[in-house]
Amino acid sequence: MADIQKQEQTKNNYTHFVGIKFSNTPRAYFFGVEGSDYKIDDKVVVETVRGIELGVVAIEPLSIDKYSNGLLLKPVLRKATDTDIKLAEINQKDAQFALEICEAEVKKLSLNMNLISCEYILDKSKVLFSYLADDRVDFRELLKVLAAKLHTRIELRQIGSRDKAKMIGGLGSCGLPLCCSTFLNEFDGISINRAKNQMLAINIPKLSGQCGKLICCLKYEDDCYTEERKKYPELGSRYFIDKVEYTVTSVNILSSVIKIENEDDVKFLPFEDFVKQTHFRKNKERRNEEK
Repeated sequence: MADIQKQEQTKNNYTHFVGIKFSNTPRAYFFGVEGSDYKIDDKVVVETVRGIELGVVAIEPLSIDKYSNGLLLKPVLRKATDTDIKLAEINQKDAQFALEICEAEVKKLSLNMNLISCEYILDKSKVLFSYLADDRVDFRELLKVLAAKLHTRIELRQIGSRDKAKMIGGLGSCGLPLCCSTFLNEFDGISINRAKNQMLAINIPKLSGQCGKLICCLKYEDDCYTEERKKYPELGSRYFIDKVEYTVTSVNILSSVIKIENEDDVKFLPFEDFVKQTHFRKNKERRNEEK
């Protein structure tokens, strides 16, 4: 009930909502607006959880009645002025300079961290550094040095390898932009068991994404494979064909082919032929009753 009231309160504050993209991410985030006079590629100043930022309209205004996300909408403050745009350009150059300063200090302090990016928010009240590290880093001394040299609030954010891939982007093995950089907001744990469930060859390099971890798309069809496999015989189960015993050693769900073998013979049977020759469905019903 509280969530519904919060969502209704959010809608009452705005007449429309728009999708905004930022320079550091290819996906759009929704913000509330009063009025619909915003066009694609309009540059706007918005309030985000990080502070005041410059963004670009990627999705034209939609009626607030169509907003179904439970998240509280932040506001679009105004259309960007020439001063805002010029300031953003200066911030990009200054961020590169700040990154060089930070890299030099990290090296001087012998900190085990790999800096990835640096960004100033629009009003320059905060600078954000993103870094990779295997372990927790004590950067208290680094913060003191950076605050003295950059004269602004410093935020150091440790990210994982998946977050790095999300920030940098790229193309997956499918030829499309990475899922993490386009629509994924959270990363579920991907287990090698999902690859086994889908009967994929356990070739870790081929099953790994740009981040070096197992590809997220292993989860997309996993539930379908799990449900579909219920129709097929279990690996290692034994069946008789013409009074000769065979063991199920492989199941190809996509082609519906069952591989059965014994010491003297190997057969590849279409699923329906396997059912007819082994009376699979009757045997399965009998085994279920025994259980």
